[in-house]
Amino acid sequence: MSKQLNKVSLAGLLITLGIIYGDIGTSPLYVLKSIIGSRPITDELIYGGLSCVLWTLTLQTTFKYILLTLQADNRGEGGIFSLFALVRRYRHWLFLPAIIGAGTLLADGIITPPISVSSAIEGLNGVSGLEKYIVPGNTLTVSIIIGIISILFFFQQFGTKVVGSAFGPMMLIWFTMIGVLGISQIAHYPQILKAINPVYAYNLLVHYPNGFWLLGAVFLCTTGAEALYSDLGHCGKRNIQVSWIFVKTTLLLNYFGQGAWVLLRGKPSLNDLNPFYEIMPHSFLLIGIIISTAATIIASQALISGSFTLINEAMRLIFWPKIKVKYPTNIRGQIYIPSINWILWFGCIAVMLYFRESSHMEAAYGFSITIAMLMTTILMFYYMKFHKKWHAVIISVVLMVFLTVEISFFIANVAKIKQRWMFLVFEVGIIGVMYIWYRARKIKNRYVELVRLEDYIPMIHSISRDRSIPKYTNHLVYLTSSDNRKEVEHKIVHSILAKAPKRADIYWFVHVHTTDDPYRREYEVTHVIPNSIIRIELRLGFRIDPDVHLMFRYIIAELITNKEVVISGGYDAMYKHNPTGDIHFIVMEKYLSSDNELPMAERMIMDFYFRLKKISLSEARGFGLDPANLTVEKFPLMVSPVPEMHLKRI
Repeated sequence: MSKQLNKVSLAGLLITLGIIYGDIGTSPLYVLKSIIGSRPITDELIYGGLSCVLWTLTLQTTFKYILLTLQADNRGEGGIFSLFALVRRYRHWLFLPAIIGAGTLLADGIITPPISVSSAIEGLNGVSGLEKYIVPGNTLTVSIIIGIISILFFFQQFGTKVVGSAFGPMMLIWFTMIGVLGISQIAHYPQILKAINPVYAYNLLVHYPNGFWLLGAVFLCTTGAEALYSDLGHCGKRNIQVSWIFVKTTLLLNYFGQGAWVLLRGKPSLNDLNPFYEIMPHSFLLIGIIISTAATIIASQALISGSFTLINEAMRLIFWPKIKVKYPTNIRGQIYIPSINWILWFGCIAVMLYFRESSHMEAAYGFSITIAMLMTTILMFYYMKFHKKWHAVIISVVLMVFLTVEISFFIANVAKIKQRWMFLVFEVGIIGVMYIWYRARKIKNRYVELVRLEDYIPMIHSISRDRSIPKYTNHLVYLTSSDNRKEVEHKIVHSILAKAPKRADIYWFVHVHTTDDPYRREYEVTHVIPNSIIRIELRLGFRIDPDVHLMFRYIIAELITNKEVVISGGYDAMYKHNPTGDIHFIVMEKYLSSDNELPMAERMIMDFYFRLKKISLSEARGFGLDPANLTVEKFPLMVSPVPEMHLKRI
């Protein structure tokens, strides 16, 4: 992250408002309404609920994410995979909390657009003349919401460069609006500020009938906290921390304003009214709904963009099959993944059709986010212990606070499983794919047979100089997975020597290493035999698209310019127009042979892995190789010994 990005500026703060706070910022649309529900309205419920919201935002959002977790930046980048990249070397099993956290974030994310947009559109029910048409759950209302969500997903393919410039000012208007509306109600009932006292929260959770289970509704006020960390690289730590002061203030003003209205109203129940819209002057209601709808669309956009980034990081860290990634604009980090876009769209539409109204979604929202937060806490423990080297007492106190809060929220949200069974399938599927892809790569690496390159140098060099063998290409390039620059896979040597010998001017072995630094772009050259056998080490950050073909051409051109490589041959006319010469890549693809001897569990993992490979991008497309200059050679994952034959001649 650039120093400029981490400086506090008005422009930076405005961008932060537009990118970071969509989800957590639109929570007032439904949080207090969900806490009250159909319960009788009492001082204990309102004061206790508001106190729980305040201290949740303070302990969970401010303390954990704003003050502590944002410190765990990976060269300016945040998110659960960035955190995993920082700590993975300390324990080999830390990939588990990383994929569970990422999977639950993606799965529960499909409910954010429906619950946010439906909460906004349902407010039209209070506009005079529309109350008969806009009814929560009816066909017209559901159709409008589905239409807005569908348009949002459709426009993802074009990027958000133009629309994104309006996100910051729009969210500034939103937060200013909710803050002013809150103040207008607090002015009429200032006693509501007593809810700042945490004793009210304690009494609600301990003494109110089934009060502890209200934490499931209270938790909705902090569901967007993970986005504060995930979008760190887009805004910078200081901009997030400073802007949060304004955002938290306006959120609390609105929550307390809603509470003041409920108590001033003096009615025993809400009767399905939404306090958020009721505190608006009637003449302002339509404008308020328009602003609310815009804010929920921005919240949904932030979620979708975050999902694309998460999957892209998962691919680079070998947690997800290679899939097509597009770059719709020239804005750094803005990507579009068609398959994920339409999976999320389908999930959102399914959620909308299943629940139909926001009040039903509230009962299902939040469960997975608690799991994601717990996974972040586990990874943060290793970051504090090994990276920061904090004292054990400090780490213990911090963990005790986090775990007490998050385990309480988790227990309270367990009750939502019945309402959200459909999400479990989605979550298990995502986490399962990540686990299988990661474990399969580890299993494959066990069966990679490496040989010393120096043992085969004389034979490779002699083929290169043997004019009796037809020339295969000028530059023969193999992608190798060997980290040791003195070794290559036996299958590569076999491809050069044992099949029809491949004569080339120069043999290249390219190794792509994914680094923990998100945006690193480096390469290293090792001349095994000058101008004959060369190894290239590409070090690319986990947010960099590995376009190996273009990168390799750039490297060759630079080596020729530096006279480290000299191309000569019988095609002088061609070299005038193409000074780098002909380049040909060989990609080695494994397949699972029927006579392998894998254990049952590993066999099942590999079966799933190869099924996934059939529907994912090939290695060649994943590395950005030109199919016109490419050959794919297949070989078995395990080479079993040839069985002894006994044939009778007759």
